[in-house]
Amino acid sequence: MSEPLALSLGQQFELERMSRAIDATLDPLALQGLAKQLLQAWHSQKAATQWVMRQQLGSSQAFSGGTNLDPSLLDSLRPAPGHQTPGGQSPDVL
Repeated sequence: MSEPLALSLGQQFELERMSRAIDATLDPLALQGLAKQLLQAWHSQKAATQWVMRQQLGSSQAFSGGTNLDPSLLDSLRPAPGHQTPGGQSPDVL
């Protein structure tokens, strides 16, 4: 079984800095814009992760049908139980 993903110290500080910036923003339109940027970044990261995994597996079909993919690979990328986004939803809901 592989080790769970963990944020580096620098990533933890950046997460805290951005969380505080979100908490300090009172403008709903600014928060909507930020939410859209975060959604785009999340999907871009997801696509990049899938691309890397396809490269490592040596098959572009691994993600098209899901039949050749070891489910434990994807499970290792899932956030820890109880992890929520700043909006209070699990990342799978976004």
